[in-house]
Amino acid sequence: MKHLLNWIEIPVTDIERAKKFYGTILDTGFHDMAIGDIKYALFSSEDKYNAGALAQGPFYKPSTDGVLIYLNGREDLEYILSKVGAAGGNVIMPKTLLSDIAGYIGMFIDSEGNRIGVQSMK
Repeated sequence: MKHLLNWIEIPVTDIERAKKFYGTILDTGFHDMAIGDIKYALFSSEDKYNAGALAQGPFYKPSTDGVLIYLNGREDLEYILSKVGAAGGNVIMPKTLLSDIAGYIGMFIDSEGNRIGVQSMK
């Protein structure tokens, strides 16, 4: 298997609110598109194998249960976690060392009610 992950969809109930939240904490933009009843806001990404979107539609329900994804925390994930509260989310795990090999993780509840992780080496 060359790539484990090809695409991530984060469920949202209010795509504009979610775009504002993720745009703020990740300093990123989006490309909007729709397929039938589903609205997508694709994250800006140079790597087509590590891409994804916010998704709003009848099959998408935000949750703190289920699969947990970890987004790239960049140089130091504390930068992202420090923006979560003001953007409308809640940090549920502060920056925490896993190991020298794995680096650090943190978790937050986003503006839509999803539990999301971030990981960085510093």
